[in-house]
Amino acid sequence: MTLLDNLLSTFAGQIQSPTLAFLLGGMLVAALGSRLQVPDAIYKFVVFMLLMRIGLEAGMEIREAELASILLPVLAAAMVGCLIVLIGRFTLPRLPGVRMEDGIATAGLFGAVSASTLAAALVVLEQEGVAFEAWVPALYPFMDIPALILAIVLAGVHRQRAEGKGKEKVGYGDIIADSLRGSAISAMLLGIVLGLVTHPEPVFETFYDPLFRGLLSILMLVLGIEAWQRLSELRGVAHWYAIYALIAPLLHGLLAFGAGYLLHLATGFSPGGVVLLAVIAASNSDISGPPTLRAGIPSANPSAYIGASTAIGTPIAIGVGIPLYLSLAQLVFNT
Repeated sequence: MTLLDNLLSTFAGQIQSPTLAFLLGGMLVAALGSRLQVPDAIYKFVVFMLLMRIGLEAGMEIREAELASILLPVLAAAMVGCLIVLIGRFTLPRLPGVRMEDGIATAGLFGAVSASTLAAALVVLEQEGVAFEAWVPALYPFMDIPALILAIVLAGVHRQRAEGKGKEKVGYGDIIADSLRGSAISAMLLGIVLGLVTHPEPVFETFYDPLFRGLLSILMLVLGIEAWQRLSELRGVAHWYAIYALIAPLLHGLLAFGAGYLLHLATGFSPGGVVLLAVIAASNSDISGPPTLRAGIPSANPSAYIGASTAIGTPIAIGVGIPLYLSLAQLVFNT
């Protein structure tokens, strides 16, 4: 079976799964003008629960794993996140109608990681029976934080040059602290620490794990509604953002897939781990990234980078990216 046939088959199967179906359903009801809304408090609770579940499982697995097997993937995740930002910095702002600050912020958001996309990929891999190291989701902050820091630093350097100022000290510590205090990363890190230093298996198996798929379906519905609503904002900025959001997630994922394949050859990194690394690279932050960039690059237009991410980037990463990397893994690893 060719890659295209495999991709189409996997995509057709995913449309029937709750993960993608709820995302498309949310977009459909929003397109029809429905006033359906999920209260913000419920949305935040759902995100917290999903990230705690992911963090707890990752922490429990890290406790049993050899640290040496984790170090290279951690380094690869950080390098991929920074490389994504650098590629966006030197390509997107060169396009007509794209301001430098907006381009850098967009690159930063696409270099950071989406908790919802990661959660969706975990469910899909479990449904498909694809094994992966349970600590792989813990790579999330190691890609997310460096990408956001680099974007803010690059924007600061550009601002200083534009204003004709000399070199100023960049508050790296403040940027890292703000990123770590973000709700998404805080919840995941809390789960990882609890999984590492305690024995949360009973509460994990009886509470967090059984609720995971149901809560994910609610999150997908919310993201679908918001994606459609953000399209109107995206129309107000350069169309290049839409083109970037269509293409960049898939290219970023392929870049990470290549890095994951090298890890597979060097350390035995599992095919499922390679797929997850590709998925988190293809994703674009929808929780911690936007407020971090709003504070770090205040001159950037949120309609540009958030609109591109939410309206197009996330649906592409989930609906096309996950089936693509699964199909590619089946072709490369004969799984």
